[in-house]
Amino acid sequence: MKVHVSTYGCSASQASAEIMMAAVRDRGHSLVPEKQADVLVINTCTVKYTTEQKILHKIGEAGRLGKKVVVSGCMPEVQLDDILARNPRAHILGVNSVSRIGQVIDSLGSSKERMQIFLNEPEGFQGVPRIRFNPNIHICQLSQGCNYSCAYCIVRIARGKLRSFEPQDIVADIRNAVSEGCREIWLTSQDNGQYGTDKKVLLPELLEMICDIPGDFKLRVGMMNPFSVLPVLDDLLDAFGNEKVYKLLHLPIQSASDNVLERMNRYHNIEDANDVIRRFRERFDDLTLFTDIIVGFPGEEEEDFRKGIGWVREFRPDKVNISRYTPRPLTEAVGYRQIDSRIMVRRSNELHNACESIKLGSKNARVGNEFTVFISREAKKQGVMARTGSYLPVVIPECGPDSGLSPGMSCRVSIYDATPGYFLGRIIS
Repeated sequence: MKVHVSTYGCSASQASAEIMMAAVRDRGHSLVPEKQADVLVINTCTVKYTTEQKILHKIGEAGRLGKKVVVSGCMPEVQLDDILARNPRAHILGVNSVSRIGQVIDSLGSSKERMQIFLNEPEGFQGVPRIRFNPNIHICQLSQGCNYSCAYCIVRIARGKLRSFEPQDIVADIRNAVSEGCREIWLTSQDNGQYGTDKKVLLPELLEMICDIPGDFKLRVGMMNPFSVLPVLDDLLDAFGNEKVYKLLHLPIQSASDNVLERMNRYHNIEDANDVIRRFRERFDDLTLFTDIIVGFPGEEEEDFRKGIGWVREFRPDKVNISRYTPRPLTEAVGYRQIDSRIMVRRSNELHNACESIKLGSKNARVGNEFTVFISREAKKQGVMARTGSYLPVVIPECGPDSGLSPGMSCRVSIYDATPGYFLGRIIS
C-alpha cells in the first residue's frame, strides 16, 4: 500500500514517526508524499488547541477523500471521541503502540473492521529500525509519562505515569545509532530530569554511561523541569561537564510569578528555577538557555505578567517558547475562569518583542567571536550547519561538497554575521 506518515508535536513524537515509517517500509509498503497516499498515518499532538483543531480537520478531510486513516500519538488516549466524530472509520494506535503500525497497515487491504490498539506499557521504542528525518541525528526517548500533575498539562494524562526505559537498552540503542553514522544524539521524554526516579539509575549516571560510548558524537539533553533537576543538580552539573554534552539547558519556568506557579501546580517557585540557572552558568560560562513561558494562565494578573518581562530581561534566555494558554480537556485548569483573549494577545506580543530584542542583542554581541564548532549536517541552502559547544547554530556557507568537512568533524570558525535563526561563520582553522 502507499502510505504517508505525518507527525506533530515534540521530538518524542518525531521519534515515534521515524519508527513507524521504518516499520511500514519493512512490511513491504511504499512511503509516498501525502497526495499520492492511499493510507494516511497521522501522529498527533494535543498540547495546544490550534494544533488539535488542525489535526481533527485533517482526519476528517482524509476520510472524505476516501483515504484510509490511522491516528496515533497522544490524541487517541484523551480525545478518542473527537477523532471518531470526525472520521468514524479511523484506525487507532495508542501512544504506547507505535510498534504495531505494521499490523494495522497489513490489515487494511483484507479487513473492513476498524482496528484499535492500546497497550498499557510502551513497546518497541529502543533497538528498532528508523527512517530518520535527519540521517545524522538520532532521537532517543528515555521514558514515557510523568509523575507530576501540572494543572494545564494534558500530555501527562495521555502518556500516564513515568516508566523509565532500561539504561542498558538506551545505551545499546545509542551505540547502534552511532555505528550507523549518527553524530548528534537527542535525549527526549516528557521530562528528562525525572529519568530513573522509578529505577536505580538516575539521569546523571545515564549521561555518563552514554558518554562512555566510543565515537565522535554530541549529546543534546532535552527539556528538564526545575523541580526534577534540583534533587540531582550537583551530579548533573558534573555529567554536563563531559565534552560530548552540549552546554544547553532547556528549563521551562512557565511563569516568573510564584502565585501563578502555585495555581499551575508546578512544584517549584521561581527562585528554585533561578538557582538552577545560576548554578549552570557558574559552571559553564558559554551556556545556552532555553525556556518556556505560558501567557494568560487563569488568574495571571498584570503584576504577574510584568514579573515575566523582568525575568526575561534579567536572565536573557537565548530562546523562549511562548504559548498563549488554552484550556485542555481533562486537566484541572479547564474549569478555571479564563482571561480575556485580547489581554492574552497583548501580553503575548509584548513578551515576544522583549524576547526578540534580547535575542538580537545577544546575537550581535557574538559577532567577531571565534568558536570551535561540531559539524552537524548539510545546511538547507548552502554549506554545512555546525553547532558550538553550547548548541548555537552556525552555518558555514563556504563548505561545499568538496570541502572535506562532514558530520562529526570539528573546525574553528569566526562569526561574521548573525541572522534571526543562526550565525554565519568562516573557517579559520
